[in-house]
Amino acid sequence: MTLPSIVSEQEWRAALRQQVDREKAFTRARDDLNAQRRRMPMVRIDKNYSFAGPSGTVSLGDLFDGRRQLIVYHFMFGPDWQAGCDGCSWVVDAMTHPAHLNARDTSIVLVSRAPLEKLQGYQQRMGWRHPVWYSSLGSDFNQDMGATVTDPDDPTRTSERHGISVFLRDGGNIYRSYFNGARGVEYLGSLWTYLDLTPYGRQETWEESPQGWPQTEPYGWNRRHDEYGS
Repeated sequence: MTLPSIVSEQEWRAALRQQVDREKAFTRARDDLNAQRRRMPMVRIDKNYSFAGPSGTVSLGDLFDGRRQLIVYHFMFGPDWQAGCDGCSWVVDAMTHPAHLNARDTSIVLVSRAPLEKLQGYQQRMGWRHPVWYSSLGSDFNQDMGATVTDPDDPTRTSERHGISVFLRDGGNIYRSYFNGARGVEYLGSLWTYLDLTPYGRQETWEESPQGWPQTEPYGWNRRHDEYGS
């Protein structure tokens, strides 16, 4: 193994300043990208979808759990699979405590096509207490969201795709605002990266957001996850 150059403290600090400057520029570029995402057009969801969950059969609107924003992680777990996708399992291992997202009017759930019993068994194996996991088996949800793809050469064959969908609820209407898959989910894990995907963003005053979007001062709203109350 060949190590990078070994230099003096002064040379190292000079190189560090240059690297941090590049990283700060990348952060500002990502802020601009997030601002553009908050202005993306949305598509209304008119189809009725049903999901099997811990409390029975629920609708897409129920997945919001009374909040205005919903993040769905499309977890690869086919109906005939014996275990969930290992890469998707990494994503869930890194997921933030949902109380912080909930405090920003945002819910997060997992959705897969495997039967609920399989999902719950795998969830117990992995030791995950959250987020809530729902089965879309028997629904067109996965296909319509691009999480289950039909082989064009053999309509009887399907394959699973991982990804993340974001929805906004406005009154009785539900809109899909964003989707990404493949390496687009690699940077997810912290509270901030999930909120950045939503129409409202972090909801802090420094952000460039559409007129009227909810915002508060930064670092004034966050609490320990057991201190938010109702």
